[in-house]
Amino acid sequence: MCTRVLLVDDDERIRRALCLALGDEGFAVEEAASGEVALRRLGSEPFDVVLVDLTLPGVDGLEVVRALRSRGDVPIIVVTARTDARDVVAGLEAGADDYVTKPLVGSVLAARIRALLRRRGPGRDTVRVGDLEIRPQEGVVHRAGERVHLTRTEFRLLLELAGAAGRIVTREQLLQRVWGYDYFGDTRLLDVHIRRLRRKVETNPDDPALVLTVRGTGYRIRS
Repeated sequence: MCTRVLLVDDDERIRRALCLALGDEGFAVEEAASGEVALRRLGSEPFDVVLVDLTLPGVDGLEVVRALRSRGDVPIIVVTARTDARDVVAGLEAGADDYVTKPLVGSVLAARIRALLRRRGPGRDTVRVGDLEIRPQEGVVHRAGERVHLTRTEFRLLLELAGAAGRIVTREQLLQRVWGYDYFGDTRLLDVHIRRLRRKVETNPDDPALVLTVRGTGYRIRS
């Protein structure tokens, strides 16, 4: 079965070009020219990944990302012509898993989609760190007995850290293992996801006791 992609962009030329490029890469691409149309379709149809332009008429891209993330963990890639760090971080903070900047190369975007969807086969054993219980086979996390709702990317990030409990995992290692792509030193993607993860698994995200920063190197989970 083809991977179903919803492309949300108000520029018809970009939609047409990406539909052709991603179609050649084996994806089944559907289009939405506005945030309102995208949210209606996503409320009634299943998609494997959503590509969202930040600059949309009416309901803008950030609102679309927030709405989608409140509904579930569908993978989201922000597609934007904005290169300012604040715009990139805003998209990630809203709940996106990844971002790409225009102009786009179809083969590169396809690689990013595949990397986002690719999941290494999980182990069968439950992993316990502090008051967290991580079940890799089920993709489920409990904290002190209560279910913690993580996105797929947040879960993968937590699992990578927990698998190296007590040891430092460098930023480069996390980017490669979780996103599966060479980000050439751009760590904004990782830092935003760490902040999101901390909000869900830490008692006090501003003073983390579990997911610790190792300055200049990376992160580790307290064993």
